[in-house]
Amino acid sequence: MADSRPTIKDIARVTGVSVATVSRALRDLPYVAPETRSRVVEAAAELQYEAHPQASRLVSGRTWTVGVVAPQFGTWFPFRALGGINSVFAKAGYDVLISMMSAPGDRRRFLEDARSFCRRIDGIVLIDTFVGIEGDSADAYFDRPAVAMGEVLEGASSITVDNRLASRRAVEHLIELGHGRIGLVTGPPLPDLPTPVPEQRRLGYEDALEAAGLPVDPEIVVSGGWSAAGGTAALAALLDCSDRPTAVFCMSDEMAFGVLRAAARRGLAVPDDLSVVGFDDHDLAGALGLTTMRQAVDEMGVRAAETVLGLIDGDPVTDLTWDVPLMVRETTAKLG
Repeated sequence: MADSRPTIKDIARVTGVSVATVSRALRDLPYVAPETRSRVVEAAAELQYEAHPQASRLVSGRTWTVGVVAPQFGTWFPFRALGGINSVFAKAGYDVLISMMSAPGDRRRFLEDARSFCRRIDGIVLIDTFVGIEGDSADAYFDRPAVAMGEVLEGASSITVDNRLASRRAVEHLIELGHGRIGLVTGPPLPDLPTPVPEQRRLGYEDALEAAGLPVDPEIVVSGGWSAAGGTAALAALLDCSDRPTAVFCMSDEMAFGVLRAAARRGLAVPDDLSVVGFDDHDLAGALGLTTMRQAVDEMGVRAAETVLGLIDGDPVTDLTWDVPLMVRETTAKLG
């Protein structure tokens, strides 16, 4: 059956202008008089014209697809970022092509095949991929505009947080409340992902203690494995120390949730017996009254998507450091 959908030829006939002018007007290109553009748009609406996706791509030279890459979309940060990213691309008429690196070796394989991936996209958002950790630039792998979330990457725009400063602020909050014995629940580096985040957050913890003249005691630095179950086990280990802490800073909210559960199991009241600070402002943090450092990941995802669309249209590369404010809730209080 012949396709009966209206075409730009129909719009040209109705408006009395050339097919080329209709095409330029509908794509919002320059050198079309405002009154002509308005007439074309109104005619397209009356005829219920819809551009054929493949034809539009051939005319524009674009794929109208943007790539999004992350280690594990099932974890909180990439999942929340993707929500913000997708909201922008959907409104702009772009499809999203996802590449997930969940198994050992996936990151290296993706980078080795990145130029093939780029042939299907107009731009790319990298979430916690850490391309530059080994000294590489975006140009070494991508021949498309790129935005890196979580790292400053040469040749790409970046959206980052200062993990070291944010962690320092979290521990300073506990020190200001009178706590001098502050445990740290760490998250180890993920397999095959050379992330500097755990090290930066540990350094922020140490910065705050040293500035206050407090010792850094390895006995109260325990891994929580980035999970609630790991946080539960970590607090059990901290409470078994000879001089147990009166407060705990966790490198992620999910580990803090486990700490809160372990405290309840041991009969400890939070914050009277133990103050707890997390990092992220996870969806459940507010409901549980967790004091935490807020990463506005949805908003960062929106900005990343807007930035890559700008780069596609010729905007210059930019670097942005996102603020991470302290959200004081019910899990911290003055000592004693």
